[in-house]
Amino acid sequence: MTGRHSIARRALAACALASLAFFAAGCTRVDDGGTPGGKHPWTVAGHLRIGSPDEPDNINPMYAHTDATDQVDAFIFAPLFRYGPHGDFVPELATVVPTYANGGISRDSMTIVLHLRHGLRWSDGAPLTARDLRFTWHAALDPHNNTKSVYGWDDIAAIDVPNDDTAVVHLKRPNANVLGVFGGGGGDAYPPLPEHLLAKLPNLNAAAFNAAPISSGPFLLRAWNHGSSLEFVPNPLYWRGPPKLAGISWKIVPNPDTLFEQLTTHEIDVLPSVGDTFTSRLANVPGVRVVKTLTANWRRLAINCARPGLRDVVVRRAIAESVDWDRMNATVYHGNNLRAHSDLPPDSWAAPNVPFYRYDPAAAAHSLDADGWKRGPDGVRVKNGEALRFVISATNKPGNEQAEVQMQQELAAVGVALTIKNYPASILFAQDGPLYTGRYDLEWSIDTNGPDPDNQGSWSGDFVPPRGANTSFLRDPIITQTSDAAIRTFDRTQRKALYQREETRIHELVPVVFLYWQERLVAYNDDLHGYVPAEYITDNWNAWQWSI
Repeated sequence: MTGRHSIARRALAACALASLAFFAAGCTRVDDGGTPGGKHPWTVAGHLRIGSPDEPDNINPMYAHTDATDQVDAFIFAPLFRYGPHGDFVPELATVVPTYANGGISRDSMTIVLHLRHGLRWSDGAPLTARDLRFTWHAALDPHNNTKSVYGWDDIAAIDVPNDDTAVVHLKRPNANVLGVFGGGGGDAYPPLPEHLLAKLPNLNAAAFNAAPISSGPFLLRAWNHGSSLEFVPNPLYWRGPPKLAGISWKIVPNPDTLFEQLTTHEIDVLPSVGDTFTSRLANVPGVRVVKTLTANWRRLAINCARPGLRDVVVRRAIAESVDWDRMNATVYHGNNLRAHSDLPPDSWAAPNVPFYRYDPAAAAHSLDADGWKRGPDGVRVKNGEALRFVISATNKPGNEQAEVQMQQELAAVGVALTIKNYPASILFAQDGPLYTGRYDLEWSIDTNGPDPDNQGSWSGDFVPPRGANTSFLRDPIITQTSDAAIRTFDRTQRKALYQREETRIHELVPVVFLYWQERLVAYNDDLHGYVPAEYITDNWNAWQWSI
């Protein structure tokens, strides 16, 4: 489940940089608050206030396109599996994660048996059974429903329900990503929806449920005050029992300055992502714990392998070796992120062993000379009448342009001319924009990963636009075959070996240069207990354990 970060979907250990002064201050209690029991005067016992710049566009995940929906749905809905802090499945409605070893996945990878907990109930008291899962599959594929994505669901041939607590999923072909559609959050993952409420509707597009759902998760949505907040109260019928908190307020504060100010004045208890411009002020906020957590967002330079000049792998490798990426990460991005050498997170079970590109402009110049790219009178290299003049594009943000200027200067030194042409995100990432139509040379932005390492949508020749998101327009049969083979088995040992082969090949062909894995600062009231920020999708994965 990978996708373009800026279009459809939008850790290391806590306190990883504790050696820095403000992190050290943030990772311990700064001010005890002075009230009995260690409670700060601003803490509302039993009630948690979370700040967010965004509001859900829909509560029903089948129709929602915003990160805010993933966040609040984690309170309301229980999927079969949740994702833990590092992307591993945590059984929720299911009793176990199916594997070959426990018999949950057949040896031919065509059948998955899902065991649900006995006695599950919706918040209105109706039984929650395997029939609700089967109904959700039907609803996702129903042409009358404007489902945002059916990826994975359309690989299911049938779901048999021999009893309330068992679903037998038959696949059209093996696809390891199918387990992800039963997971918690993300672009195409949907929790079971209530058949008893929704099955008789002609479609779900305008169902009242989409804004006022019943619950299968730890909390109920009590009120949605549009533009202001969403209010949650405990679900007494949650299978684990009622959560520890008496209530949660999801406060919608679009202005980032106001949002940070509410952290400093303790009008909110949790700020899930602190902007770079505010980090230096965190040490002065009493009673706030700050942790740094890895996220599955990676910044990279994408190279359009179908463009003149860039079709030559020698040119692409020279670009990779002529830029001091370590200096860029340390200066433009303040060293706050983890250097990346692939698009699979360093703590993933599938993480490959791939070297960084060396910074060696002299060697890059030599390889260009040897490949027939000779400097012209203006210093720009030319071969067979074709000049190494490229345009680099990003979104209109100051940090992007600063990085682009560094690339421009360092590439000029080896005879590659770079022109900067940036766009609003709505244009750059549009389906008819520069990336997806191939009308670009180099592109600088952030991509994001789902918990499963499947990345064929980014690199396979089968997913070149308009059929997918391979906007490097790389058509390599080895990568195409290997990335497909990696999702045709559920065996992690086999998959890891295949991803190692694929990532090695990507490194050789240089359709991309990876810069960093984004690391996020999370700030929260240190009276809050049980809060564990996560690498993927949502920090709200274990909200039933929180207390304040």
